[in-house]
Order: sequence, then structure tokens, then C-alpha cells
Amino acid sequence: MELKDGYSTVIGERGITLSGGQKQRVSIARALICEPSILILDDALSAVDAQTERTILNLIRKEIEKRTSIIIAHRISTVKDCDNIIVIEDGSIIEQGTHSQLIKNKGYYSRLYDLQRLAEDLKAEKEA
Repeated sequence: MELKDGYSTVIGERGITLSGGQKQRVSIARALICEPSILILDDALSAVDAQTERTILNLIRKEIEKRTSIIIAHRISTVKDCDNIIVIEDGSIIEQGTHSQLIKNKGYYSRLYDLQRLAEDLKAEKEA
């Protein structure tokens, strides 16, 4: 993606128009360039497909590990490699732990993980 003024390019109504996924990628890049001590990504990969999400996460993993990172996501694939996952339902913490601990618990997180994997499998099958 080529931006006229690099990461300073105005995006949106008066600037260039980008897709949701492109906006998210530019936002992540802008956040990382600032080298914050705390990085908060709030559903930052919701507008990209699963393959693009994996690519982005692999590319920014070292940057995330260098600082305190809070990642808010609906997709388990976005948070499964985090050190600590907090599951919130209706504003309350209902589970907490690593991905493997939460899968072993067979609770809400585990059920959601199974549903999301099934949805990805069905989508891949449909596209094949």
C-alpha cells in the first residue's frame, strides 16, 4: 500500500479512502512507530481475513512482546498466543489464563474457540 505522505497521510472523509482492513493496518503501523511503553489494540484486526490476521500478528509479534500490550479481540486467533487471556461476558470476568489452560477448562472460551474453528473450516471448505 502506497500512501502519498507516508504514515502522515490523512485518511478518511477529506483524505484518501481506504478499506477497513487498510485503515487498521495503517493504525497499527502508526501506533508502533511511536514506540509506546503500553500498546492497546482494540479489535485492531477485525476488518481483515484470518490469513491476513496471521500475517500481521507474525510481523508485529516482536513489537508486541517488547512492551506491555493489551489486546482486545473477539477472535480467539488474535489473542491465543498472549501470556494472559481475560474472558469477559456481560461486563464480568468469567475466565482467565493461557490459551491452553482455558481450552482445558472446557468453559466459555473453549466453546467459543471450537465454534470459531468450525466457522473457519466451513468457510475454507466453501472456498475450495
